[in-house]
Amino acid sequence: MPRFTYPELPLDALLRRAAVRDPAGCAVRTAADEVSFAELDDRADRYAAYLRHRIGRRGARVGVANVLDADFAAAYYGTVRSGNTVVLINPLIKEAGLVHVCATAEVEVALVPRETAELLVKAREQLPSLAEIVVTDAPDGVVPADTLPLAVALAQAPTAAHDPGRAGAEPADLDADACIQFTTGTTGLPRGVRLSQRNLVANAAQTARAHGLGSDSVTLNHLPLYHVMHLNSAVFAGARQVLCTDPAPQAALALAARTGATHFYGLPARLHRLAGAVGAGGQGAGGPARPAGLQLRAVLSGGTALAPAVARTLRDWLGVPVVQGYGMAELSPLAHSQDPASPVSGSVGTPVPGTECRIVDLVSRGPVDVYGTGEVQVRGPQLMSGYLGDASRAGVDADGWFSTGDVGYVNQDGALFLVDRIGDVFKYDNELVSPTAVERILAEDPRVADCIVVGWPDPVHGALVWAGIVLRDPTTPEPADVLEAIVTRANERLAPFEQIRRVEIVDSVPRTPVGKPERRALRRTVHAKAAAEAAA
Repeated sequence: MPRFTYPELPLDALLRRAAVRDPAGCAVRTAADEVSFAELDDRADRYAAYLRHRIGRRGARVGVANVLDADFAAAYYGTVRSGNTVVLINPLIKEAGLVHVCATAEVEVALVPRETAELLVKAREQLPSLAEIVVTDAPDGVVPADTLPLAVALAQAPTAAHDPGRAGAEPADLDADACIQFTTGTTGLPRGVRLSQRNLVANAAQTARAHGLGSDSVTLNHLPLYHVMHLNSAVFAGARQVLCTDPAPQAALALAARTGATHFYGLPARLHRLAGAVGAGGQGAGGPARPAGLQLRAVLSGGTALAPAVARTLRDWLGVPVVQGYGMAELSPLAHSQDPASPVSGSVGTPVPGTECRIVDLVSRGPVDVYGTGEVQVRGPQLMSGYLGDASRAGVDADGWFSTGDVGYVNQDGALFLVDRIGDVFKYDNELVSPTAVERILAEDPRVADCIVVGWPDPVHGALVWAGIVLRDPTTPEPADVLEAIVTRANERLAPFEQIRRVEIVDSVPRTPVGKPERRALRRTVHAKAAAEAAA
């Protein structure tokens, strides 16, 4: 493998470097304004000065809500610049999840929007470390009791000329925690992942190279939240970022055309809706027109699997590759990416530069051959420092290999194909069944709006395939007949051990904010039904 190098710089120096190289260049564009690299860097300085003044030491943890706004970028880099650690707060989570994140990370200052601030005020007795709550979206200055508007907080900070912390700043420790990102919690309580400055700078360089980002790139983020992967890689490359808060995919494409976007970052759920509107035959009768003036080089999807049929539909309609990647919080987050020049259908691509991947047997834990199925292990400079409260660096062996918990295989070219999560796969007669693989076949039926698969316990075979299906037309007069036809069609394309043997109509599929199916609670329900049926 060619040696991969990345700058030996603190994370916030990526923004400083971009501001020096292209001070007037647009760093972030929102519906409200455009912020240049120099302006963003200055805003980061103001946040840093406030935090140095308010906290008075290095190493504290600052909660920052990753709203899709340029001020998140300023607060993120400013916190790191102040010598403290960013704790990413999802502004969509409810009170229990918010308390878990802030209490586990011992957040001392929170920079959050009004709704999140209200929840924090309500839960303050459970958060003894929390000293100050700053409301970031209060232009009128009206905020909940016991909180501060952002403008008031920043005004407390000394100016650059009178900021002793800035003048005598200590050299940054590149292996110190820069950011704590919590896992999605689909298999248990969310865990705080400790990411160092080195981890994040390395992954910024890896992502920029894998996605082909440069100073002439324009990245459009069609996401519900600001993701640090997109932020760091764009700033590393000196690329312009466009933030789209409109959830409609067609509106995002229209914005991409108006802003000259070269890279379109979207969630699988939104891309799936767009492909459904386009139709399998391209634009199709009554389908949306492709916006004029598009300059896209690639559409990039992540967070969960994108069905190959959806990728093909959008590729044919837009005339650009639709690229998938693979990663997780523990990997800062990107580990694999398809090559935009030649994506391999169904895979998540090859390891990003400087990253190694291998597959190990689920039982013996020894490496398996090409096309052999087992657990995916990864190592590289983007691998986390560890989890909060866990000195053992769980999941990482003595040779630096991280066990991801995902099942997959690699082909002869090193492209990774994911099968499922270890906790989601189940066995029928000693054959491994991937719920995702069965869902992919079901989802190609035009009568299926959404679906989810788990194992139904069976004393003879181990587990049977149970499918919950959301009908595209819930008012159909003969739903049982439609369900039978859907299952028959799918089973014709599935291996004997993958056959759907239990099926129900469901109103909706429980999913995480990034579109991953939440199987844990559903498994409990299905297992309870199986137990009741067996006892009857």
